[in-house]
Amino acid sequence: MVESSGNAKPLPCPGRLLGVDFGTVRIGLAISDFEQRLSSPLDVYHRQSNVRMAQYFRELVVAERIIGVIVGLPVHASGHASEKSREATQFARGLMATTQLPVVLYDERFTTALARDLLSQSNLSGKKRKERLDKIAAHVLLSSYFEAPDRAIALDDSAEGAIKTSSLDDSGDQV
Repeated sequence: MVESSGNAKPLPCPGRLLGVDFGTVRIGLAISDFEQRLSSPLDVYHRQSNVRMAQYFRELVVAERIIGVIVGLPVHASGHASEKSREATQFARGLMATTQLPVVLYDERFTTALARDLLSQSNLSGKKRKERLDKIAAHVLLSSYFEAPDRAIALDDSAEGAIKTSSLDDSGDQV
């Protein structure tokens, strides 16, 4: 079972944080205000090569003055790790190496379902809803982090428990 370490080093405050809804095709992004009270949907990144993705995130961090990152950790409803958990952890490690920023994992169970609920209340077409789903899920994730930052999971061996990973990716490039 994946559990919060309870001792994850808190992300710096104040300053803007980036919420990341990890996906193998699309990555939803949300950003906080400087005081880390509010979250806003930002973008959906359509995955490309690791080199391009690394460049995108380095530029985003500079442009938006990001000081820390929260990456959603997809786990089963039971709380147990999944293959996607391992992939998200690898991604988070690569993101930390690429941006040189502190990165924590955060349980993202139900964020996509909540994002769907939020979007269903809008007057958007099905296509527009689908386009916005990932960044709304990142927004929900970041908002959840603000409510309970002590539930963040540090990217170290002792805190990961069941979500050990080997390499950053299969091509040798970092995120």
